[in-house]
Amino acid sequence: MRFKFGKTDRIGLMLFTAVVLTTTLIYQFEERFTKENWERNRSTRYKMADDIIERQVLLGKTKQEIINLLGYAVFTTKNGKEILQYKLGKSPNFETVKRETLIIYFENEKVTLVVRGQE
Repeated sequence: MRFKFGKTDRIGLMLFTAVVLTTTLIYQFEERFTKENWERNRSTRYKMADDIIERQVLLGKTKQEIINLLGYAVFTTKNGKEILQYKLGKSPNFETVKRETLIIYFENEKVTLVVRGQE
C-alpha cells in the first residue's frame, strides 16, 4: 500500500514547512537577553530590551539585583517613584535614528514596571 500526495497535500506540507522554518529562524536570530550579551554587545541592547520586557526578566527584583545584572544606570525619581534608566543606543528606524532607554520603575524596593522610552 502506497500513500500518494495530492496537489493540495503538497501545498499544505510546503506551507507548514515554511512556517516552521520561519519561526525557527526568527527565534535563532532574535537577540536574547543574557548578562554576558548585555555587557558585551552594547550596540544591540535595544534588541535585548524587547526580550527583557516580554519575558518579564526584571519584575520583582531589587535595585541591587538590577545593578548586578545590568550594571550602573541613571537613577532618578518621577511622581514619587524611583526609576533606573539604561541607555539602549540607537534603534534603526526608517524615519529617524532614535536614542532609546530602558526605564525600570520601583515600588517598595522592587521592580514593578519595565518599559522603553526616548532619551
